[in-house]
Formats: sequence, structure tokens, C-alpha cells
Amino acid sequence: MFEGVEFLNKEFFWLLLLLPLAILWYVFKNKKQTAELKMSSLKGFQVTNSWLPKLRHLMFGLRLLALAFLITALARPRSVDVSSRTKTTRGIDIVMAIDVSGSMLAKDLKPNRLEALKDVAADFIKGRPNDRIGLVEYAGESYTKTPITSDKAIVLRSLESIKYNNIIEGGTAIGMGLATSVNRLKDSKAKSKVIILLTDGVNNSGFIDPKIASELAVEYGIKTYTIGLGTNGMALSPVAVLPNGNFQYGRVQVEIDEVLLKEIAEVTGGKYFRATDNEKLEAIYEEINKLEKTDVEEFKFYNYQEMYRPLVLLAGLLLLIELLLRFTVFRSFV
Repeated sequence: MFEGVEFLNKEFFWLLLLLPLAILWYVFKNKKQTAELKMSSLKGFQVTNSWLPKLRHLMFGLRLLALAFLITALARPRSVDVSSRTKTTRGIDIVMAIDVSGSMLAKDLKPNRLEALKDVAADFIKGRPNDRIGLVEYAGESYTKTPITSDKAIVLRSLESIKYNNIIEGGTAIGMGLATSVNRLKDSKAKSKVIILLTDGVNNSGFIDPKIASELAVEYGIKTYTIGLGTNGMALSPVAVLPNGNFQYGRVQVEIDEVLLKEIAEVTGGKYFRATDNEKLEAIYEEINKLEKTDVEEFKFYNYQEMYRPLVLLAGLLLLIELLLRFTVFRSFV
């Protein structure tokens, strides 16, 4: 009944303690005012069973109920409707550069590096509702999978569709992947621009030097977080293609150019991470999520509707009814 209702002056409810005292006073006074006449017999008197004398206490009940309504009105009940709006005061544009070379099918992460990355990256994207995100794929060359957009559904669908294919030239062109990402962000008006560059190899392809690409990132004020993906030592990786089109797997030494990735991160003001299993990869994206916070300002709007007026009117109506009964129906009994 009182859901969404608050009382501005709750201290007035202490006055309700007067009601039981008023009832005791009324009972005591009623006994004092009732005259008694003892008679040996009622024979010879006409007895009437009128119900009006029994209802004379109704007037006191009406007065008591009116007092309760007035006290509740003094407590100032009002309904509260709270609405909130959020305003993003500092948006972040993020490009995720993903290595899609054949080595990303290695099974040192479950079910493989690429699928593990897609699962973690999807959670990261869902946790950034106020930012724009884009996707870049690279192997021996690079291209934009999805331009930066605020439509997370599009980004998530594009991420899900990422898979290894032999259309892209083989190899790992870290410099080109980074340069393409910079190109996506260089004209951005966002106050903060971030690249998350992930690879599981060394720069062995492409015509853009990673150091030059990192200098471009610095020039355009783009921070780069780099992630080296792969376990330490040997990993079960594709080594050949069978006649039926499936991959033949073998134990291959994991080679990640950590020196280069650390340098890119340091020069651009970012940070380097190494993910050797699914749990560490998830922890890395959680840390990046905490490091790159979007400032959100929340505004709350309160709409108050006063509810004491109907209580005052109802109390006045009860007192009026009590007054009319006193000087009409119960006039002979009071």
C-alpha cells in the first residue's frame, strides 16, 4: 500500500499514541456519565429494543478516525518517482587488432587460441556500453573488419565471424596490423583512443615496420596495449594441411617477440601482457577494462506528489458526519 511513499515528518506519528489514551478516557468517562436506576421489577414498563442508543459510540469512533487521518496528514506522505539518466562525459574509442594467422589455431588455449580470444573479447565488448569499438584483422596483411561503432551487436557479430582463412597472406605483419588500427583512430574526436594489439608470433611479414607504426600511434595520441598469446615452451600447432583439408598438428616452439611488444606498449603509454592460458587471458582483459575507465555522470530526477490533502479532506468529512449525527439522529441520546 505504501510502496513508493515516504513520510517527510515521521515524528508526528508519535501522536498516534494519544489514540489509545483517548479510548481509555472515553470508556472511563462513559461509565461516569451513565446513570443507574435499580428497580425490583420492570413489569408495567414498556420495553423497546431501539438500536440507536447502542450506536451512539459511533460518533466517538468517527472522531478518533478523523484524528488518525489528521496525524497521518501531518506526517506529510508523498509518493516519490525517481528517474535517472546517465551522461558519458569521457568516451573511449577502442580498436582491437587480432592476429588471425594459422598459428592462432594452436591448442595450448582451449579450444584454441583464436576461439579463446573471441570468448574473452566478447565479454570485454559487452562490458563497454559507453564506448565505440572497432575490429582489425591481420596476418601477412591487415584490413578493417569493423570500423569503430557504438553498435555492440554489429561488433559482436563481426567478432564471432572471425576465423582463420587462407585468403589473407600468411605470416604475421604486426606493423601493418598496428598501422591499420592507427588509421582507424587517427581522425577520432574521442578524448581517449586505445588499441589492443594481440599476436602469438613475431613480425615476419608486411611492408610497415612496427616501430614506425608505433610512432604514428604516439603522434595521434593513441595508447596501445599489447598481448602476447601462447604458452611457454612447446604448443600443439598446425604444421601442415592434409588432403581432406584438415590441419595436421605437431609440437611447435612458441615464439613471441616480447621485446617488440613491450617497446610498442612503452612508447605509446600502454602496457604489455603475456597470456599463457585461458584464465590469464581473461584476467588481462579485465585489467585493461579497469585501466581504461569511461567517466559516466548520473543524474537523478525526483518527482514528488503530495498525498496529505485527501487525508485532510477525509478527516473533515468524518467530523462533518459526526456533527450531523450528533445534532440529528443521536440528539436525544447525547
